Amino acid sequence: MAGKAFASQGDLEEKTITFEELAEGLYAYTAEGDPNSGIIIGDDSVMVVDTQATPVMAQGVIDRIREVTDKPIDYVVLSHYHAVRVLGASAYGARQIIASRDTHDLIVERGQQDYDSEVGRFPRLFQSVETVPGLTWPNVIFEKSLTLHLGRREVQILQLGRGHTKGDTVVWLPKEKVLFAGDLVEFGATPYTGDAYLKDWPETLGRLRDLGAEKLVPGRGAALKTPEAVEDGIAGTQAFLTEMYQSVAKGVAEGKALKDIYGETFERLEPKFGGWVIFEHCMPFDVTRAYDEASGIADPRIWTAERDVEMWRALEQD
Repeated sequence: MAGKAFASQGDLEEKTITFEELAEGLYAYTAEGDPNSGIIIGDDSVMVVDTQATPVMAQGVIDRIREVTDKPIDYVVLSHYHAVRVLGASAYGARQIIASRDTHDLIVERGQQDYDSEVGRFPRLFQSVETVPGLTWPNVIFEKSLTLHLGRREVQILQLGRGHTKGDTVVWLPKEKVLFAGDLVEFGATPYTGDAYLKDWPETLGRLRDLGAEKLVPGRGAALKTPEAVEDGIAGTQAFLTEMYQSVAKGVAEGKALKDIYGETFERLEPKFGGWVIFEHCMPFDVTRAYDEASGIADPRIWTAERDVEMWRALEQD
């Protein structure tokens, strides 16, 4: 049997873009569960948080920015290394591409393999992939935190702990209490945990919660515009991570096979989380990583295009 294709390969429906101002000069670019970007307008320049997957798709963000300002886009922040977040960077012409040391190291170690595998998983999200000039390399690399001043606007770039990857970075506006969370927080969208540290992630979310954000842009899903909505997003992400990992760890402790654990975990989570965007796509990757971590494999294994397909077929066989 050839096995089923990725759930996301049949996802061809274009999503509606929303570009909304959360506070003066702070914008969320969201797309019904597709990857989000954030925009911060300073006195003399603009910062973009997460770039979209290709230069052509990044142009959609640039077009919206140009509706509200003609200031140069001098800064790009990479919340983590995944291709869908970083490969559009060349479109902005930014002077500074900023990433954590751990994100830089992951690009070195596995950036090309991630590029190859993600394009295969999500063809719709890589429009005009031929326009990507290659991997995106940061030229400003920070350890744990970096504070910039875009004129009078203070921007804190923080690495709060491991979660979605070991390099996760958030962008925090302390005066405005607006947080750009990357894929540490999702809203109405299934967390992808194939490269995650599942035991660390809930603790990292606790530190994120302690910032006291009143508005938050998640990695996927609608912008969260009240403290109550922010808490819903954080708590929902935590609940998925905890319930998924506990289910898998129980199966590992009982000596069950990965395929059986996957079936049980899918059945357990589907009633509560099955309506979230990309649930069927993420679950095989999520359960496989949880199985590894619960089995003592501390660091995520590198996903290659070949490994993707083998895993999907093994778990999806009828």
